[in-house]
Amino acid sequence: MANLKSLVKDTAIYGLSSIVGRFLNYLLVPLYTSVLAASSGGYGVITNVYAYVAFVLVILTFGMETTFFRFVNKEGAKAETVYTTVMMMVGSVALLFFLCVLAFLPEISGFMGYEAHPEYLGIMAAVVALDAFQSIPFAYLRYKNRPVKFASLKLLFIILNITLNLLYFVWLPALYAKNPDFIGQFYNPNVSVGYAFGINLVCTASITVFFWPELFCVKWKFDKGLMRKMLSYTWPMLILGIAGILNQTADKMIFPMVYGDTHDGNVQLGIYGACVKIAMIMAMITQAFRYAYEPFVFSKSKDKDGKESYAVAMKFFIIFTLLAFLCVIGYMDILKYIIAPDYHEGLKVVPIVMAAEIMMGIYFNLSFWYKLIDKTIWGAFFSIAGCTVLIAVNIIFIPEYGYMACAWGGFAGYATAMLLSYFVGQKKNPVQYPLKSIAVYVLIALFFYAIMELVPATWPVVLRLAVNTALILLFVAHILYHDFPLKSLIAKLKNRH
Repeated sequence: MANLKSLVKDTAIYGLSSIVGRFLNYLLVPLYTSVLAASSGGYGVITNVYAYVAFVLVILTFGMETTFFRFVNKEGAKAETVYTTVMMMVGSVALLFFLCVLAFLPEISGFMGYEAHPEYLGIMAAVVALDAFQSIPFAYLRYKNRPVKFASLKLLFIILNITLNLLYFVWLPALYAKNPDFIGQFYNPNVSVGYAFGINLVCTASITVFFWPELFCVKWKFDKGLMRKMLSYTWPMLILGIAGILNQTADKMIFPMVYGDTHDGNVQLGIYGACVKIAMIMAMITQAFRYAYEPFVFSKSKDKDGKESYAVAMKFFIIFTLLAFLCVIGYMDILKYIIAPDYHEGLKVVPIVMAAEIMMGIYFNLSFWYKLIDKTIWGAFFSIAGCTVLIAVNIIFIPEYGYMACAWGGFAGYATAMLLSYFVGQKKNPVQYPLKSIAVYVLIALFFYAIMELVPATWPVVLRLAVNTALILLFVAHILYHDFPLKSLIAKLKNRH
């Protein structure tokens, strides 16, 4: 239980940086959707470019975060040697990528449909190269159990990013309208979307400065033998990572290619991308859990009660993601104002995307059975299967159903990977998950969700919110009664005093 308490504590701190950071980052969604009208397609460009960024970042890190945790926790491992070897590997690949993009920028921009703005891709190539390099010092902070610095740097990036976005999308445009001659010296309204990418580069580069202890206060050593072992371990992770990120981004990359009309495709993609942001609370919870759970799992791999801990962690992950699902759906009448009204037509994708994110989180938790026995090739198989389903759904149905095909494609892809990982894992390295208890929570959540959806839209907003709040409280009551009994909690508090 002590280990689980530590997991909860670290998840809370990592979650602060992830959830609070994402919440602050939500401020950019109403900002972008208000200054970039849906009909302009500007937000669709942002959605499309950042999908490619996420995809490339997985390639540049090639599973070395997980590989780092695996090798640094092996008996006799020298932590600094593992760390510096990984950092030099990732750093070299990132630098090579950036130089290649610069060398072939016109050709790449033309292929992606940005021949008029090659600077977008040049800037984001620098961003993704820096992000890839920074991923290893961030992993080192997690290994050193320094969640406070980790969280602080993540939040610093968000705060700086929001401030500069407000400057260039709100304050300077207002000042430019009054004094274009002076403000025009450092602000150009024609740049528009380009400022979003430039600001990202400034913020990412700034964070790198704060890693000087992790970069210059270690003894640098490159171990070729260790590198070969790590590459042997990580190449299936790369395939897994590519397939996994395609499950998250392929729809946004494919959409403009198969939709037909380029401009209208950007408009529809912008609507979809904006509404998906509301569903991203699941990604926040999953990411926060992952940051704490990954080091926890590898450190517990030698303990006798390791599998029991994994089963308990899985159950509570599902419980709290289901609670988050009900909260988002229940308060959609409020949350929808995160985005501008001309994007609201896409809100119907939110429950589908959230359900897909829950399955993605479950799949991540299940994935440790093959990581712990060094059979990462299984993860590649599962992710490829899920990715194949997602891409097929998108290519076949986007022309007819638009972004709804993107939402259901993600759902189908994650469901495929999750189910395959569970059934194969139970044969190869079984864990006794409390399936009956989990199923009860799922059925209750689905029942309450159905009631929320059946509440007439003609009812006053206050009344709908009251009904939804009552349902959420009933779900919380079920959790407290069955898994966090109040009597035992009160008794523990009394004993402490």
